[in-house]
Amino acid sequence: MKQEISAYNDKQAPADKDICNKLATIIDKEFGDAENKIWHAHPVWFLEGNPIVGYSKQKGGVRLMFWSGADFEEKDLSVRGEKFKDASIFYNDVSEIVVGDLGRWLEKSKAIQWDYKNIVKRKGRLERL
Repeated sequence: MKQEISAYNDKQAPADKDICNKLATIIDKEFGDAENKIWHAHPVWFLEGNPIVGYSKQKGGVRLMFWSGADFEEKDLSVRGEKFKDASIFYNDVSEIVVGDLGRWLEKSKAIQWDYKNIVKRKGRLERL
């Protein structure tokens, strides 16, 4: 786990830190050498410069977000907003993380992607990769 992501996780309350550490470990294992960094104040993983998955501490818990998750057709990922294609799930305890589900979502995140990397260039219009 990268130092900056570990530092982000360490700043969380103990229960949230456990969630963040487990998410980071599983995501790192699935994405190998993919670029990952603190982006817009929270950990995000990228494939070829395109944001794929990240998490952040929010009021409702630790939010795990997939930038293209709306197209995963997964009932446990709640779609947020209509302009973008993101979907997410909130965790309040590490025991809520279902490793099999997370693994499936991470696999889908590799295959199903919208081009967020060039969204500014396209004036807010998303295209499927």
